[in-house]
Amino acid sequence: MGSLTDIGVSAGLNILSAVGFLLAFAVLRIQPINDRVYFPKWYLKGTRSSPRQLGTAFSKFVNADLSTYIRFLNWMPAALKMPEPELIEHAGLDSAVYVRIYLLGLKIFVPIALLAFSVLVPVNWTSGTLENEKGLSYDEIDKLSISNLGKGSKRFWAHIAMSYVFTFWTFFVLYHEYKVVTTMRLRFLANQNRRPDQYTVLVRNVPPDPDESVSEHVEHFFAVNHRDHYLSHQIVYNANHLSGLVETKKGLQNWLIYYENKHAKNPAKRPKIKTGLWGLWGQRVDAIEYYQKEIENLCKQEDEERQKVITDPNYIMPAAFVSFKTQWGAAVCAQTQQTSNPTVWLTDWAPEPRDVFWANLAIPFVELSVRRLTVAVAFFFLTFFFMIPIAIVQSLANVDDLEKVLPFLKPIIERNSLQAVIQGFLPGIVLKIFLILLPTILMAMSKIEGHTSLSGLDRRTAMKYYIFLFVNVFLGSVITGTAFQQLDNFIHQSANKIPEVIGESIPMKATFFMTYIMVDGWSGIAAEVLRLKPLVIFHIKNAFLVRTEHDREQAMDPGSLDFYNSEPRLQLYFLLGLVYAVVTPMLLPFIIVFFSLAYLVFRHQSALRKWCTILA
Repeated sequence: MGSLTDIGVSAGLNILSAVGFLLAFAVLRIQPINDRVYFPKWYLKGTRSSPRQLGTAFSKFVNADLSTYIRFLNWMPAALKMPEPELIEHAGLDSAVYVRIYLLGLKIFVPIALLAFSVLVPVNWTSGTLENEKGLSYDEIDKLSISNLGKGSKRFWAHIAMSYVFTFWTFFVLYHEYKVVTTMRLRFLANQNRRPDQYTVLVRNVPPDPDESVSEHVEHFFAVNHRDHYLSHQIVYNANHLSGLVETKKGLQNWLIYYENKHAKNPAKRPKIKTGLWGLWGQRVDAIEYYQKEIENLCKQEDEERQKVITDPNYIMPAAFVSFKTQWGAAVCAQTQQTSNPTVWLTDWAPEPRDVFWANLAIPFVELSVRRLTVAVAFFFLTFFFMIPIAIVQSLANVDDLEKVLPFLKPIIERNSLQAVIQGFLPGIVLKIFLILLPTILMAMSKIEGHTSLSGLDRRTAMKYYIFLFVNVFLGSVITGTAFQQLDNFIHQSANKIPEVIGESIPMKATFFMTYIMVDGWSGIAAEVLRLKPLVIFHIKNAFLVRTEHDREQAMDPGSLDFYNSEPRLQLYFLLGLVYAVVTPMLLPFIIVFFSLAYLVFRHQSALRKWCTILA
């Protein structure tokens, strides 16, 4: 383990960075130039007007009202005071449930921490085993952990008893929380208008019939097998090319609106453009007439493509949306096998229209199976070979290992101040950098698998990401040494020794996980509220790409929470807290600070972001 100095240095750096992010946000959010970034939903709903429309040129960019700087932290109590029903009404059920997960973490770990510090820490501290071991180097944190207990000590009974208490408490809190969330979901659904997707089933891999078309075959099958509940159906067409034409036309219409507005401001001058690439060269023509002709041509192409999609059998996919008269009939169809052949007439609940990932509806069943097998193999190798950079990161967490790898750095590393930074801050930030692009890669893999809904893509990607974090960040960090050395050890020793090796390694890595939680959970969460990426993107788009009000709305679009990125990280913190609650209770305060800060931040962010439909 690292020393208290290493932990103190890391805590100081991360607290300063977290406070800096929060203060920067508190100041930036009250500047008129950033108003659309930090209050996007109000603009999209039409309930807020830009403060830049009034005042002097200076006040359009910078808030000159000094009194607002005195109240610049008022967003914190405002975020905590919003009642949950109002939060659901404003941001949806998913946002409210997601925020409750952080509150759940506090409900679990605050009582566990109080019990661990009142029972386990005194037991560990007074054992004195490490002090009696000659020639053994240790730190103060080791004396507070289970490492300070001797082999066969009767004090282990305290840890065994507390592990049962912590487990039962976790089960109790989870049981109560599930009841609350279930009640919220049922109440939310009862208060909503009935939606077509609640009565609709997605049917895939419709078998071919030489005597009937796909539409006739679907109608005949469900009219016979679900005669009392079948209502109607809509077959699926491969309209991906048509969708591309529609998107292209939208872009041209946006340019046309821009040049029409430009001409309205100066009627005496017709706007001109060049028809070459990006308008840099080519014939110079009237912009309005050019885009009108281009839109007319695209409309004709759309009509031709639409007729081709409807009439050409090659565009018809062996899939359909089947609607039922009752939700009970839809539920029976969605959750049962339709024939003795499990590879045809595959049914599942239909996603709502906003949630459908249309590009994957046209994937044939055989190709779908090949895709999923290929992605599973690729994910296995990605998870395994990523252990190599993880092992490199772990070498940074141990000064002795770093000196062996890079002996020429020994005089520099052994300086007390630099050594504290290396062991207390650098490993966590390096690992965070390694993991930045990973969620995007896993999301691309889930799209290749062929899932038909955006929420399904989120769930599958979250599952992959959590497995990856568990194997590489948790197990890969716990098992010291390079991945291939450990693999060789596991192959040549009894399988019964593997849990023993992992159990011996867990207390030794508590310091690394403390630094990781501080970097990712303290600074990372504080940076989330700043919304630095949307802030920069908005100002770049507003300066160079915004031509119409529609462009401005797209530029300030708050986007949705990356569920596939944040939820696995949340599960990892629950795992670390429950694993180290008995082994090294000193980790629990870091977990509690994370959940407290995250609860505050995401309570506020729920008023800004859109949320994927995961529950409802």
